[in-house]
Amino acid sequence: MENNRSNVPIEKKYALTIEEASVYFGIGQNRILQLAKNPLCNFSIRVGDGRGKYLIKRQLFEEYLDSQRRI
Repeated sequence: MENNRSNVPIEKKYALTIEEASVYFGIGQNRILQLAKNPLCNFSIRVGDGRGKYLIKRQLFEEYLDSQRRI
């Protein structure tokens, strides 16, 4: 089976890796990860076991950023 994930334009993806989100939004990876780890955050998905991989729900993160004056 062919892996087509990399062929999907970033603006059409439902969820982004921390690295993709950093590039797309122009925010540092450490800051995005810090925000994603907050238990009250609704824009992150924890993936896999306890190794701490997160995905960022692109549209919800955009909405979050729209509502913030400072991050």
